[in-house]
Parts: sequence; C-alpha cells; structure tokens
Amino acid sequence: MQFMNEASWDRIVRVALGVVMLYLGFAGVIDGTAGTVLSVLGFVPLVTGLAGWCPLYAVFRFRTNRRRQAATPA
Repeated sequence: MQFMNEASWDRIVRVALGVVMLYLGFAGVIDGTAGTVLSVLGFVPLVTGLAGWCPLYAVFRFRTNRRRQAATPA
C-alpha cells in the first residue's frame, strides 16, 4: 500500500506499546491521573500501528519502510 509509512518492525513495536499502555491504564496497574493518561494515549500507537500510517511521519516526510520502486518499462 502506498500510504503506509511504517515498517513491519515499527508497526509491531507500536501495537505492543499501545497494548501495554492500555493494559496499565485500564487494569488499574497504574491508577489516578497517570492511569487515565495511559488509557487515552495508548490508543495512539495502537491505531497507528494497525493502520501502518503515522500522521507525524507524514508531516515530517519520514518513513521507516522502503519505498517501492515503480516498474520501469523496458
């Protein structure tokens, strides 16, 4: 997909980080304001990892995956 700007390893790290953050917040491992913040912010890496596209990467024209080269006619 041409809109993806994250490599597979980047996506795996983001999904894992999002799941851990959501677990820490929703399971009550970290409570109070910090737990609420983790519960809300945990969705950001989870969603961007699942989608494979990060809006901040797009703004700064950064990508961790390789660009696919268009096939040139012979």
